Amino acid sequence: MKTVHIAFSLAAALLASQATAQSQGVSKTEIVLGSIQDLSGPLAGYGKQARLGMMLRIDELNEQGGLHGRKIKLLVEDSGYDPKRAVLAAQKLVNQDKIFLMAGHLGTAQNNAAMPVQFEKNVINFMPITAAREMYEPFHKLKYSFAATYYDQIRTSLPKMVKDKGAKKVCAIYQDDEFGLEVVRGAEAGMKALGAELAEKTSYKRGATDFSSQVAKMKAAGCDLVAMGTIIRETIGTIAEARKTGFNPTFLGTSAAYTDLIHKLGGKAMDGLYTTMTVQHPYLDEASQPIRFWATKYKTKFNEDPTVFSVYGYDIIDMFIKAAQKAGPNLTTESFIKAMDTLVVPADIFGSAELSFGPQKRLGSDMSRLSQIQDGRWKPISEYVKP
Repeated sequence: MKTVHIAFSLAAALLASQATAQSQGVSKTEIVLGSIQDLSGPLAGYGKQARLGMMLRIDELNEQGGLHGRKIKLLVEDSGYDPKRAVLAAQKLVNQDKIFLMAGHLGTAQNNAAMPVQFEKNVINFMPITAAREMYEPFHKLKYSFAATYYDQIRTSLPKMVKDKGAKKVCAIYQDDEFGLEVVRGAEAGMKALGAELAEKTSYKRGATDFSSQVAKMKAAGCDLVAMGTIIRETIGTIAEARKTGFNPTFLGTSAAYTDLIHKLGGKAMDGLYTTMTVQHPYLDEASQPIRFWATKYKTKFNEDPTVFSVYGYDIIDMFIKAAQKAGPNLTTESFIKAMDTLVVPADIFGSAELSFGPQKRLGSDMSRLSQIQDGRWKPISEYVKP
């Protein structure tokens, strides 16, 4: 009898610990979310904007009474765009702060480093701000991603650009990490579809500021179209160096370079840059009245113009709210996953494609479109294209 009693006690304790793990970060009055952003490193502009976008949606919800009577609390840690710091930040948020899920973590290498910490404690990695395939592959029940991958963005758009521009020599410049490699692999796949190869590839280390040798290499190869696995300052630095040396190929980046910081910081030299995009940048004088209204509300609250990363942050929290509402008052990791498995998010005011998720579908949408900097602002120039 004693053995049976011990077995029952152990089973009860195990079930209790599982229930606790599933509902970590959820109390009667509060849901605690975590996010890791770059607030001090090379992508600090993105990190700050994403955080403010999240806060705008959270404040809207909390002012309306919250989710089934619970207010959302957001805890943000700074990675400085360093994967090692991202691991420490994840350990703090997961183990010390007991977050329910990780929302909108910025950076490919940073997410890859932090996810094992989260998954060990059954904490979902929800809509990271990176379009790397690892955010939903290989399949894991705790992974959810919203954006068409860098790989698919370039693989789909590059052949079109080659044909439209009559390009003869296509090259690639990329950051020497998981992010950059995703872009260059997409470029290679896009060229393979055309029965061709990249004429030149050149890389740089994360945090680099001088791109003269890379530009000289591409110029010497006679590149007339350059696929860019670059973010902010690398995009600006590469194009500025190219213009300075009289090297003027067509430049094609990904959504990682789709930001107003490119034309604000890079000036006139950035005109003509193409990138892929999944959500439209919200200019205050945008023709769309709903975007103008939203952008004005953001500026009134934070005293600065919103950006596409503000939109990412806002939309990520909005998606969380939709799924948590659907999960009902008894919010656990499992009830949230069950709600996500049938979630469909319609196209929004920012021109995003419809997102949908399922038991084996962890990427919301694989569609992207092209945009170009014309006269110092981004202009969408294509419809959404499916890979």
